Amino acid sequence: MKSSSIILNAVAVLAFSFGCNQKQKEETNQLTKKEVTAKEILGNPEYPAISYGGYREKSREFQPTIEELKEDMRILSAMGIKILRTYNVQLPHASNVLKAISELKKENPDFEMYVMLGAWIDCKNAWTDENPDHDLESEQNEGEIARAAALANQYPDIVKILAVGNEAMVTWAASYYVKPAVILKWVTHLQSLKTEGKLPKDLWITCSDDFAAWGGADPSYHTEDLEKLIKAVDYISMHTYPFHNTHYYPVFWHVTPEESQFSDVEKIDAALLRSIDFSKAQYDAVKNYVNSLGVEKAIHIGETGWASESDGFYGPEGSRAADEYKQGLYYKHMREWTNVSGISCFYFEAFNEQWKDAKNPIGSENHFGLFTLKGEAKYGLWDLVDKGTFKGLTRNGNPIVKTFNGDKDQLMKNVLVNPNK
Repeated sequence: MKSSSIILNAVAVLAFSFGCNQKQKEETNQLTKKEVTAKEILGNPEYPAISYGGYREKSREFQPTIEELKEDMRILSAMGIKILRTYNVQLPHASNVLKAISELKKENPDFEMYVMLGAWIDCKNAWTDENPDHDLESEQNEGEIARAAALANQYPDIVKILAVGNEAMVTWAASYYVKPAVILKWVTHLQSLKTEGKLPKDLWITCSDDFAAWGGADPSYHTEDLEKLIKAVDYISMHTYPFHNTHYYPVFWHVTPEESQFSDVEKIDAALLRSIDFSKAQYDAVKNYVNSLGVEKAIHIGETGWASESDGFYGPEGSRAADEYKQGLYYKHMREWTNVSGISCFYFEAFNEQWKDAKNPIGSENHFGLFTLKGEAKYGLWDLVDKGTFKGLTRNGNPIVKTFNGDKDQLMKNVLVNPNK
């Protein structure tokens, strides 16, 4: 009887221990699957961000399939990307991205990807034969906001941010820009839906626009409506493009007299460091303006990037800014600065998209991707290929390999030194 009692006690102890272990596992799983918020992932270097368009053809009439989108998601996830930015919900692309991520999460519970969902905003008569009326908004905006809100409710585990408009307030967007009052109207509307429980309470609302439109440059942007908008958004998403400024404002893009004895590579390296300083100055200009209003608000970079090819303002006959070597340096420096500073950077962009300048294959807008259309990793990602990060992954049936067959000498033959001052 005594031995039976010992056995029963041992069984009871094992059962108790098993139950405790199961409970601990369940608690661990619950913590692992804890739903994160925009506040927790923005500015967190453990959640790198990127701007994404999966278009492979010369027209957006040809939408990427769900399988093609999942192919891209796997590639981006392998390199550590955890937040994507999309731009509109007029076309099926963004909703299909959300569906692709949802399917990947079901296939693999450890798959983690979130989205900053963009709602495109236009002025009246934008993209028509009539003159754009920048004082009135497009009739399409209401439907766009409604679609974005519906997707945020459908995929609350994925959509963490809604962005009202893309470069929609900056006046050089002459085809479609609106006044800040329009953006304010829709930001206020979405914030009200959150208050009413009609949108997730932790969903963050912003607008993604050029640093100038956020008050970081021309004082003409410093309006009462912009002040109200700054106070209404959950954070500020600003764009900075020293690449474009190598043509439009090239004060930093030159070889100084002190650098004249440098090697060509050293001259380029020095200019790219000044490019980062240029972006830092634009960031600080926005921050200073926001603080001047008595507002403390997080500021993140909604877009920045560098093209690897151009036959126009940024090519051999222009500022000579476009090539893979400079793009790779800019990407590296930008990630280093923003990670250390607690700034999210939605780097533009993941893959080349040829629809952006369909009539000119070597137009710079087609070449901002860190990957080519075929899925080749450009110079900025060569180290990841060496590490085997993309082993077993493909794009359009092609393995992820280095551009130029990994021959840096061949790559450098396409690199031009920036002009003398």
